[in-house]
Amino acid sequence: MLIDIREPAEHAREHITGARLAPLSKLDGASLAQILPPGSSPVFYCQSGSRTRMNTTKLADCVSGDCFVLEGGLSAWKRAGGTTRVDRSQPIELMRQVQIAAGSLVLLGLALAAFVSPAWAALSAFIGAGLLFAGISGWCGMARLLALMPWNRPRGM
Repeated sequence: MLIDIREPAEHAREHITGARLAPLSKLDGASLAQILPPGSSPVFYCQSGSRTRMNTTKLADCVSGDCFVLEGGLSAWKRAGGTTRVDRSQPIELMRQVQIAAGSLVLLGLALAAFVSPAWAALSAFIGAGLLFAGISGWCGMARLLALMPWNRPRGM
């Protein structure tokens, strides 16, 4: 059985056909037991395989028997021709939203610095510093802010 360990919003946007959702942030043996048939060997996956690889011990601890990781995650599944269920009415992934917003703000800051005042370069520097902090600390203020936006409330859940 395929188990998607991504968050509900990610799963709602696209997932492997027939996969069950068990978000890593809430995953434990009891919650997994509710969706796994007895004696089954789950295959865990995320978007790229990174989350599953980084959490193999936690995932294995939730299962009494064998379990597996889908190498390369959903991205590899699609490259191999596997089918997915896509709902484009659901919000795009939060990290893609951060990339779009950060890139737009950096370009805006550079354009304003070139055409209005050089002081606007500080906007690009501020966004760059925020991305650096997010990469080092694992906490992204822009992602937290975007998560609160009305378009990021999954529909039909």
